[in-house]
Amino acid sequence: MSDETDDRATLPFETLDFIYTPSRDVAAEVAYFTDVLGGRLAFAIEGMGTRVAMVELADAPPRLLFADHVTGERPILIYRVADLGQALAALEARGWTREATLEIPPGPCSSFTTPGGHRIAVYERTRGFVEDSFRGRRDF
Repeated sequence: MSDETDDRATLPFETLDFIYTPSRDVAAEVAYFTDVLGGRLAFAIEGMGTRVAMVELADAPPRLLFADHVTGERPILIYRVADLGQALAALEARGWTREATLEIPPGPCSSFTTPGGHRIAVYERTRGFVEDSFRGRRDF
C-alpha cells in the first residue's frame, strides 16, 4: 500500500451528499432542472422569507439544493462525515482553518472556503428523518 493510500484512509469524507447552490429564482431553477433535464423534485419549501428546493438528477447523491438565501456565485459542496468533531480535528491537524459551524436539517455542519474560493462543508447526519419529512412538499 502506498503512502498516498495510507493518507487517504485518514481523511474524514464519506460521500458528497449535497450541492447547495445560490439561486436568484428557485422556481425557475426547479422548472429547468425538472422539465428540461428530467430531474425529480424532492421538495420545494418556502418559509421565513426564503425558498429552498431539492432536485435529484440521479438515484444516488449528490442532491442539488437551490436556495435564494445563499450568497455568492459558487456552490457549497456538502460532504457527509461519520463524526463531525473527529472530522474537524483531523482537518485541523492538516492545516485547515475552521470558519462557521451551523445546523442544516440533516445535522450539525461546519463550512469553510478554500484559499482558491471553493466552498465546502462537512456534516454529520444525525437527523436524516428531517429530509425524509420534507419529501413531496411543494410550497411553490
